[in-house]
Amino acid sequence: MTPSTHPHPLTLYPAIDLKGGQCVRLRQGEMDQATIYSDDPGTQAKEWQNQGCKWLHVVDLDGAFAKKSINIEAVQAIISNANVPVELGGGIRDLQAIEFWLSQGITRIILGSVAVKNPKLVYDACKAFPNQIVIGIDAKAGFVSTEGWAETSEMKALDLALRLQDSGAAAIIFTEIQRDGMLSGLDLDATANLAHHLTIPVIASGGVGNLDHLRELRQTANTEPGIEGVIVGRALYDGRIQIAEALKVLETC
Repeated sequence: MTPSTHPHPLTLYPAIDLKGGQCVRLRQGEMDQATIYSDDPGTQAKEWQNQGCKWLHVVDLDGAFAKKSINIEAVQAIISNANVPVELGGGIRDLQAIEFWLSQGITRIILGSVAVKNPKLVYDACKAFPNQIVIGIDAKAGFVSTEGWAETSEMKALDLALRLQDSGAAAIIFTEIQRDGMLSGLDLDATANLAHHLTIPVIASGGVGNLDHLRELRQTANTEPGIEGVIVGRALYDGRIQIAEALKVLETC
């Protein structure tokens, strides 16, 4: 994409990761490295919304491993408590599951592992549900990981993104696993490289630890307009970043 002289506001996506019905954060995707932050996902959703966020990013971690939705009640509690759009990923593997969650009030469905193993589903889903499908690309040192990050493929993140470029997906979420939950900063080079080569908007994820990391993303997005937003988890729960401050940085062009 060509650089724009008119930077756009970036969207903040507070993360609600679900394990055993609770809101948790992992370190580098390790399920045994989970920190529990709340046992009431619905209240947590309302809290982020009340602080000003305009989207919520929800992942069913148990579902990612089970290959089917597990934290159904927790997701439904989030939907019923949130007046902002919600995107959901984790264990969604077929059109029936996509249709179910969209009918429940989810705005966008994230397809991750299945995008690698069954790209036809991505195309079929985008055709059946326009603007409601997001592709989740999780990478470790540039290579795509699947099945709740338990498996690493031999496919590069950019190659997968290019393969799905014309699917009609609303966005691509790019997560660098080795940074996720580590608070050490986003992989801006890889994120910008993806955005540069794609026409699909890219959402950055993995590693935000402070406002400076968001400022760096804002600067990167000023020259790489394909970057649409950022997912933040642990730094919000730990209080290292306040949503109002984050929004001010991300939305100031």
